[in-house]
Amino acid sequence: MAESSDEHAAMQHYLVCGTEDCQQNGEFYCNACHRQLCEQCRDEHMKSSDDQEHEIVLYRHRKHQLPVEKCKLHPTRNIDMLCRECQIPLCSKCSTMKQHKGHEFDDLEEIYSVKYALWQGEFSKIQKYFLPTTQGLKTEVENDAIEIKKIMKSIRTSMKVESESLKNLVDQVTSENINHSHTMEKSLLKMLKSQETIHDDYIAYLGKMMGEFQEYLSTTNQKLLFSKTLKIHPIPQTTKPVPPVFTAGRFNKNDVTKLLGKVNVPNTKPEKRKIQPMEAVTTHMKFTEKQSQQSKEKSDNKQTLSLSSSVTKVRKYNVPGVVNAYHVSMDKSGRLWASDWSGNLAQTDLQGNLLLKINANNGSIGYHTVTRDGGLIYSDMHKKAIYRITPDRKITEFIKTGDWAPLSVHSSRINGDILVGMERNKDAKVTRYSKTGKEIQNIQRNNQGQKLYSDPRYIAENINGDICTSDYNKRAVVVAKKSGQHRFSYKGRGSEFLPWGICTDVLGHILVCDKDNKSVHLLDQDGRFLSIILSPQQGIKDPRGLCVDDENNLYVGQFDTNTVTVYKYLQ
Repeated sequence: MAESSDEHAAMQHYLVCGTEDCQQNGEFYCNACHRQLCEQCRDEHMKSSDDQEHEIVLYRHRKHQLPVEKCKLHPTRNIDMLCRECQIPLCSKCSTMKQHKGHEFDDLEEIYSVKYALWQGEFSKIQKYFLPTTQGLKTEVENDAIEIKKIMKSIRTSMKVESESLKNLVDQVTSENINHSHTMEKSLLKMLKSQETIHDDYIAYLGKMMGEFQEYLSTTNQKLLFSKTLKIHPIPQTTKPVPPVFTAGRFNKNDVTKLLGKVNVPNTKPEKRKIQPMEAVTTHMKFTEKQSQQSKEKSDNKQTLSLSSSVTKVRKYNVPGVVNAYHVSMDKSGRLWASDWSGNLAQTDLQGNLLLKINANNGSIGYHTVTRDGGLIYSDMHKKAIYRITPDRKITEFIKTGDWAPLSVHSSRINGDILVGMERNKDAKVTRYSKTGKEIQNIQRNNQGQKLYSDPRYIAENINGDICTSDYNKRAVVVAKKSGQHRFSYKGRGSEFLPWGICTDVLGHILVCDKDNKSVHLLDQDGRFLSIILSPQQGIKDPRGLCVDDENNLYVGQFDTNTVTVYKYLQ
């Protein structure tokens, strides 16, 4: 496993030729000498009469050297063969012993190399298939858990809504029943009140009759005995009220459950998670390897490029959504980003159709950069933050820069690092972040402790890792090594020079806009002036933004128009 890790690490770094005093790329390997070779040293190696029979292959196809192990019987000899009959490793001297007489032997290094390749393949499968596939399934499970939580929360909300609805209906029915009982009570009491009045009237009638009878019975009025007979009216008939009866509702917990509903697990067989077959991943791996080889061949072809004797205009882009083009960025799919002095940032396709427009709170600085995955990173100097726009146009905050205002930003094509030019009060610096947003490095002063930057408005990275910054206040292109050491500063050709947009190309050239002379300067990797490749004579009025695409075309944005012009300057 350790050897596999070493193998992986070696693939991530520059391979150096094993020939003494040679520092070229060791892309070849001698299986006999077990040594890395550059192309030139390989040719020299094959010319030697002693080495002509050596097998030289590409480094990735090499045979792995057999680990050194001393023979226990012959400590001065290395174990380097395998007895086919006995299936034990031994040294060359062991093979002459009588117990191995007549036996056949295999080269142990050949067996080791085959086994190593086999286990490396298995290790690669873990890295490229089993681990990412399982991690993908784990992520799917985590997403399902999040979704389940959302669903259950929604169900609980629905339950509460149903319960509240039932409670409201219960309150409504109860209120109606109570009101009806009051109405019934009022009606019954009215009827009883009427009966009271009837009996009161009859009692009054009886009182009157009693007075009359007493008069008749008086001894002084015996004559009345002979007058008329008094008759008493019968007692008025009234009815007893029938009291209302409350009939209680008949329900139980199940009835309420039926009314409110309940949570059930559907009687559905769980669907198995889809696991991408290893064949599909292997095919993708092969395709990726083919792409890598094509990319290498393309890179080899680029090394044959040179400056053209003339600059040719290729095409123009009209970028709706901006009034001018102070900065331009080109992604691999041919979509162009441009920003103007008002902070408008717009994306257009090859036909000039507006795809996206935002306001990034920035102006005439190089505050956006395309990433290797086809997205965009841009800074917001007022919010002191850096944002990411994914290829599907989702915008998320990526990095907070504290109390430093991020001006310029560049995404490395070498390793995906993010370079940010910043300022705070009268200080300025360049900060390097990893592609995940972790702060790695701060570059602020030169070897003498002097301030390296003042106003880093545009920034780019060269093919050797140099950090090239267009510093407006210093009126210079300031170039620092990847380590942060100051390499050189370019301040024009003796006349006034005010740098704006800056970029680099596949040959290590540095291209920079000169506002004062309305031109584009071309420098070599070490800051030596080569030429003015664009000037008013080529139709350039006031260049501001620059970028170079994968086809080595130069994109130029200007102050006076939202048209971006494309030029070919390499052949």
